[in-house]
Amino acid sequence: MQQALVRTQRVTAAMVASRAGVSTATVSLVANGKTQGRVSEENISRVRQAIAELGYVVDGIGSSLAKGVSSIVILVAPDISNPFFAKVIAGVRESLGSDYQLLLSVTDAGEFPRADDVRKLLALRPAGLLVDAPNAAFLEELSVAGPLVLLDAPGLETYAPSVNLDVAHGARELAAHLAASGHKRAAYVDSVTGTATFEVRRAAFLDEASARGISVADAHITSTTIDVGAAAAAFAAAWPEWQQAGVTAVVCGTDTHAYGVLQEARVAGVRIPEELAVAGFDDLPYSATSNPSLTSVHLPATALGLKAGEQLRGIMEGRVLEPAQLTLESSLVVRGSTA
Repeated sequence: MQQALVRTQRVTAAMVASRAGVSTATVSLVANGKTQGRVSEENISRVRQAIAELGYVVDGIGSSLAKGVSSIVILVAPDISNPFFAKVIAGVRESLGSDYQLLLSVTDAGEFPRADDVRKLLALRPAGLLVDAPNAAFLEELSVAGPLVLLDAPGLETYAPSVNLDVAHGARELAAHLAASGHKRAAYVDSVTGTATFEVRRAAFLDEASARGISVADAHITSTTIDVGAAAAAFAAAWPEWQQAGVTAVVCGTDTHAYGVLQEARVAGVRIPEELAVAGFDDLPYSATSNPSLTSVHLPATALGLKAGEQLRGIMEGRVLEPAQLTLESSLVVRGSTA
């Protein structure tokens, strides 16, 4: 009965000390791996046994308050529904290793993080902060004083060290590819998130398309959340008018949008690419095996997370960043949906 009572309440260092017959200071030294030359092997063994029996866990928040900083790194990302972020997160985790714990601060689909929500997390005394695809208003309101690195934040390099993607290059390559394939009228399916990276890829594509003789009317631009079903519904509603207007290509702000267009095009009996070319951005793994395989602008998501994590780790560990701003190249991968 007594053992069950111990298991259901919060185990403290004092309880471990009492069980092991040592001081709480000794428990702290053992729990934090600082025993060399300070605690005997016998006492180390007794404390470890007591920790195992009682299920003691070090109070990380308390330690953070004592040290002024924790080992937590916070990644703030908009619209985590985008599968692109799984690769970004993998890259960040690889760069941080086991020395830091990654905490995600995410929003609902189509919404951008709020500075007030992120500030609440700063009470955890994070070692550093990564912010993916922010806008200037968010960064100004957040006003972080600690280590900060931005990801995919074109035009915001003055706020903090950053790792960006040259999405404009891939967008221009895509416009050139469609023009070379003979397309004259196109449509664009965008994200409603409203972050700078989507603005850049859309603007770069539209500018290059216009220069190469492809028209994209305002009525042929629509926006949805990064969701296959939402994109499919938007395409289904728009396609009759687009088809009548002579649209022969649809470019999507993400591969996820493009999957929805491909899905609905099959339902409508539209032959791809004979009647309609479809392309996206991100080059997600499924794009190589979809039916047909999807032409996409490759964006190195894993490298983005890896480099950003390395930049942040350098700041947290007191190293000077050279250079403080990095740009990763994008490239067009042509597949069956436009070929």
